[in-house]
Amino acid sequence: MDLFEKIAANRGPLGSHSHYAHGYFTFPKLEGEIKPRMIFRGKEVLTWSLNNYLGLANHPEVRKADADAAAEYGMALPMGARMMSGNSNLHEQLENELAEFVMKPECMLLNFGYQGVVSIIDAMVGRHDVIVYDAESHACIIDGVRLHAGKRFVYVHNDMASLEKQLERAQRIIDETGGGILVITEGVFGMSGNQGDLRGVVALKEKYQFRLFVDDAHGFGTMGATGAGTGEEQGVQDGIDLYFSTFAKSMASIGAFVAGPENVIEYLRYNMRSQIFAKSLPMPLVVGALKRLELLRTQPELKENLWTIVRALQSGLREKGFNIGSTSSPVTPVLLEGQIPDATQVTFDLRENHGIFCSIVVYPVVPKGVIMLRIIPTAVHTLDDVAVTIKAFEAVKEKLAKGLYSKAEVPEGLQR
Repeated sequence: MDLFEKIAANRGPLGSHSHYAHGYFTFPKLEGEIKPRMIFRGKEVLTWSLNNYLGLANHPEVRKADADAAAEYGMALPMGARMMSGNSNLHEQLENELAEFVMKPECMLLNFGYQGVVSIIDAMVGRHDVIVYDAESHACIIDGVRLHAGKRFVYVHNDMASLEKQLERAQRIIDETGGGILVITEGVFGMSGNQGDLRGVVALKEKYQFRLFVDDAHGFGTMGATGAGTGEEQGVQDGIDLYFSTFAKSMASIGAFVAGPENVIEYLRYNMRSQIFAKSLPMPLVVGALKRLELLRTQPELKENLWTIVRALQSGLREKGFNIGSTSSPVTPVLLEGQIPDATQVTFDLRENHGIFCSIVVYPVVPKGVIMLRIIPTAVHTLDDVAVTIKAFEAVKEKLAKGLYSKAEVPEGLQR
């Protein structure tokens, strides 16, 4: 079969719905300034789907730093890959400040989060090594693991007995190959809001020899006394061998970093092909990240404001009888009983009749018969926003229980 014919015949689980989903349920366009209330298809909506945890996207000091840096440097500087001609004092300053903030000896800047995780895994392990990873790991971890030429084992999400079983299997293999073991998990899981059991994983180091790589995209800036992440929150930051986070969440920008021992970070600098052969992070993004990191350090009220909203939202939902799982982070999943067709109508009802914009998640991300409304609180939401949202969710829950959504159809105006 011709390659393009194969694609036309099978557009994938999401692409198969693009005839009515595109532009509304998928690839929607939120317009206006990044804030809790934005414009969707000409109407104002209360937005709970932006990973702008600390509200830095429109912080006046951040906007000024971004604008001033763009005016001074443009988007081209520095030209070339970091190793060849794209290094600068500001890149190194940012690395040093990030390393200090997350309490690690050394740090390396990365151009993107997703690509960064894939590339770290690719650089760290060879065919004689074994990867052991959490079953609910983010897609970037899964893709990195898939590239691994050696053995890989998955353990049940946050189940330390399952992890230990896989470590035993891994140990038997490396005893023969002479390789090593890399355990990979997340600080905060972006769908469930659960924290990874980092304390439990680190405790297993007393019995097994492995290195721990943690993707803390949702934990950096939101968790821990200083915002240094989930390792700080659980008191095991020292037990994390490689600490990763993206700038796309609390920092409201583009880029990422990985921090760890000096010799390991030095190794990554010279062996991460996605960084060696890619243009350096543009100067305005570096300057902007320095300003964002400064605010993380000097304005603890940003995180305090976030958690005020998180506590009000999560406690309010629980009091109204909603199932929000076992989240222990700002990520707030609301689990409702319903089928996939119901999710389309729930989304439409929330956006058009209640003015609420949040992500809707269905099978296979969640079990069949479950609809997840995924809410991302931020420091710039208000308690009134929380009250309005809970009231809208109550109305949706009642309609679902009565089966009213199952009788409706997708409005023709949404079909392409």
